[in-house]
Amino acid sequence: MVALERPAARIDVKMLELLVCPVTKTALSYDEARQELVSRAARLAYPIRDGIPIMLPDEARPLADD
Repeated sequence: MVALERPAARIDVKMLELLVCPVTKTALSYDEARQELVSRAARLAYPIRDGIPIMLPDEARPLADD
């Protein structure tokens, strides 16, 4: 059975302007391709599921060293 991929939900730009990293309280950048909010300061990427940012550090993906 092939899983059907749903199109990514769009995130509200106004909401994005209000959100900050819960760890560092710094601005986040939006990675539309991965559906994540990225905190460069904390080196974490917070997932967006069904258009809802999951702003829990335990749910965040650590960023690889560049």
